[in-house]
Amino acid sequence: MAGFWDQVQTFFWNIIHRPTWVDYVDILIIAFLIYQLVKLTRQTRAVQVLRGLAIIIVASYISELIGLTALNWLLRTILNNGVIALMILFQPELRKALEQIGRSTKLDRSTQRDESERVVDEITQCLLHLSRRRVGALIVFEQKTGLKDVTETGTAIDSLISAPLLENIFEPNTPLHDGAVIIRGQRIVAAACVLELTKSSAVSHDLGTRHRAGLGVSENSDAVVLIVSEETGIISMAREGKLTRHLDAEAIRKQLRDMYHEEHSRLWRLTHRALFGSRKGGADRDE
Repeated sequence: MAGFWDQVQTFFWNIIHRPTWVDYVDILIIAFLIYQLVKLTRQTRAVQVLRGLAIIIVASYISELIGLTALNWLLRTILNNGVIALMILFQPELRKALEQIGRSTKLDRSTQRDESERVVDEITQCLLHLSRRRVGALIVFEQKTGLKDVTETGTAIDSLISAPLLENIFEPNTPLHDGAVIIRGQRIVAAACVLELTKSSAVSHDLGTRHRAGLGVSENSDAVVLIVSEETGIISMAREGKLTRHLDAEAIRKQLRDMYHEEHSRLWRLTHRALFGSRKGGADRDE
């Protein structure tokens, strides 16, 4: 038993004192590759096999550390021969993963802009339809400040943005119509969320609970909120604790385009810089 603890102490001493900066870089690269592998296999049958493989690797190391020779031999034999079997068994998943890796190295800005424009059209269409029908709506767009505490008060959805879905959520007398919809990026993450009302005394008494809730979340975060009045059908926007009313279709599109295109440009620049580095002459500038 004393020999085992000596090995453990030696192991941790080597981890703390022996690595150089090259070793840390090596560890970071391996961690990144494992993370990407988990992302590619998530929600597929391969993830279960990867978990089993990880357990075998850990068990093999522990058996070698303790001195269980027979068990260590068996586990190493499984690992050595199991790799080929896994490659044959999961050939479709591996091919798909390699294709995704190949596609991820090509930055298609036009595709990103097309998707942003689709989202803008869907949200604008939804708001205009609800406005004409005088159906109340409250849509919160999460920005840099996370709204996890708000989404937890509602019902998780995690869906692509579409006008019919949003209209159906706010349809009166349906389970999710009362409350706010939270949008993160290009996905609807939750509905029927409860927002804290504004404490400002300067708010007009003509404004109802939706407007006060929209102002409240915009005061406590950098979220952008679009509101449709149930009484008048007027579309308003709350941002930084200020309310802008009587938005028409063009004003809605402008606000949404500014928000989505700015976010995609920022993400594209960060991704481009991470993959290719910055170049002289302003490689990060939009063409």
